[in-house]
Amino acid sequence: MVLALFNRTRHASAEPPAVEPWPETGETWMPEGVTVIERHWNQAMSAIVLVYSADASSYHHVVACLGCHFSAVQDPDSAYSSGLKLTDANRIATQHATGCRALSRAIPDRPDDDSARDQLRKWALTWQRRADKVQIMVSNFDRHRLALQRSNQWIEAELQQLAVDRPDVFAVQRSEYDHTTFYYYVLSAPES
Repeated sequence: MVLALFNRTRHASAEPPAVEPWPETGETWMPEGVTVIERHWNQAMSAIVLVYSADASSYHHVVACLGCHFSAVQDPDSAYSSGLKLTDANRIATQHATGCRALSRAIPDRPDDDSARDQLRKWALTWQRRADKVQIMVSNFDRHRLALQRSNQWIEAELQQLAVDRPDVFAVQRSEYDHTTFYYYVLSAPES
């Protein structure tokens, strides 16, 4: 009986077994409208933390976790910050990846144009107002780029269309110095 166990012949399969593909959890994901510069995760392979930039010059970076809802556009340790530089963004991403225990979620689906337009309008029209006229820049939407998955040109076109559709609460103004720069303003609703 023991000899029968050792004398078995192996019949190798001609084809390897079918391997089911792993779901995308952020290792290679490149959403539209952003450039992913760094990906961070800890040894336990929890959620992936992205460092990305939404502008061509890559001066300002965003840190976003694909597991929990953490995101950062400014350095919490800095008294004054106009945006995250790459070294600060990497430090924040590493700190978050070290402490985050969230599992990776599925990559958000790219919303259709109508859903993305509605979400962008909602964010723009509910912008916090501290004065009668509050300036919004396209870079203010960088934190939401993973949800929108749209380019700067698309966002600019939608904000300009919003100014046409709702001139009572949203306005567009060209720069006096550079005629290609647009400034977007949320206006206070007229008092009734």
